[in-house]
Amino acid sequence: MTVKQLFDKQDNLKNDQKFAFEGWVISNRGNNKLRFLVVNDGSTVNNLQVVVKGEEANEKFKIDDINLGTSIKIEGILKLTPEAKQPFELVADQVQIINLADNDFPIQKKEITLDFLREIPHLRAKTAIFKAVMLVRSRLMLEIHNYFQERGFLNISAPIITSNDGEGAGETLIVNDGSKDLFFKQKAFLGVTGQLHAEAYAQVFKKVYTFAPTFRAENSHTSRHLAEFWMMEPEVAFCNLKEIIHLADDMLKAVIKNTIKKQAAEIKYLDELQGGNLLDTLDKFLSKDLTILEYKKAIEILKENKKEFEEQNIYFGLDLASEHEKFLAEKIVKGPVAITNFPKEIKAFYMYQNKDKKTVAAFDLLAPGIGEIIGGSQREESYDKLAKRLAELKINQEPLQWYLDLRRFGYVGSSGFGLGFERLVMYVTGISNIRDVIPFPRVAGSIKM
Repeated sequence: MTVKQLFDKQDNLKNDQKFAFEGWVISNRGNNKLRFLVVNDGSTVNNLQVVVKGEEANEKFKIDDINLGTSIKIEGILKLTPEAKQPFELVADQVQIINLADNDFPIQKKEITLDFLREIPHLRAKTAIFKAVMLVRSRLMLEIHNYFQERGFLNISAPIITSNDGEGAGETLIVNDGSKDLFFKQKAFLGVTGQLHAEAYAQVFKKVYTFAPTFRAENSHTSRHLAEFWMMEPEVAFCNLKEIIHLADDMLKAVIKNTIKKQAAEIKYLDELQGGNLLDTLDKFLSKDLTILEYKKAIEILKENKKEFEEQNIYFGLDLASEHEKFLAEKIVKGPVAITNFPKEIKAFYMYQNKDKKTVAAFDLLAPGIGEIIGGSQREESYDKLAKRLAELKINQEPLQWYLDLRRFGYVGSSGFGLGFERLVMYVTGISNIRDVIPFPRVAGSIKM
């Protein structure tokens, strides 16, 4: 049984139950007659207090030698302590030291900054904050899979190495540069999206999704960008823009709600760390129906409030900045909002071209506290329109010919969206820097381990 299972079942625990577990020491305090070890086994952010009584026991188990970070195995009897800070504690019968941590173990009780922890990504999960974040991250991933599996979606493995830039933005990481001895006999890239490949499979299975690492060669050092991150991308055939928007909203709310429930200890810890603001922010998202707002109308609203922004040059065709997105979600709608029908000049080539010939059937789903969390669209159905759009953008059609050819063999319209998974983890944990919600961050100019 894990420590998490103990806390989950605490209302049904009885005194004097035997319990054994392995974990790592968080603190070691007390005296020769009575010693308190605080131990964590990784199953929850909650720790278990272990009481070691008697001078003989301390001497027998070498308690004085136990440093922070030491791995141990403990056996003992559970004692309920409803009047104390913790609901129960373990009175140890046996304490076995597995591996003593050296004295220079960098995770000590003194305050440690997130900047410092980024320099030791192999050890930072030993802190409470990263335990909480990674447990929430794992649950979010599981809940996403559960959501789509329960609704009949096929999970497909989109390739990580590709022959084309799926977004047409030119921010690809090159696997080989074409100079000599090409392994694939042509240029190859790390994938920027699984969407195009998902579209091919949606033309067979109707409802599919990918969930995999994606890569961008953005020379960005902001708190919102990574060179390697995870993307979840569903694709649904026989589906229009409105239907895919509501799928995105429903999915997010189900996943967040289930994660709050099933990782209650971690969410509570993170909420308290942020002064109670986290759950309030999430509740604003969960409790309010989605608003759908045309891009054109959003621009009018932003113009009326331009004094609120650092970027005050607001016009039709502007690619909304984070401050604009947050304002719309937090101040105007006060809940989730989907901005729709963007100017085609600021969106990708594959999006459905509206009858006005100026806009595309795209959407960005904005949430209070973070801004854009999902981007998606209805896909262009016309072979000729796709070819023309590629030419306008000066994108080589040859590597994408297979994608255009889908339109020639029984194609039906489809829609889909992309969820930057780390953005979701940031939102649900309240962590402000994207580098702190992925185990080993990769950013421009730096790669550790």
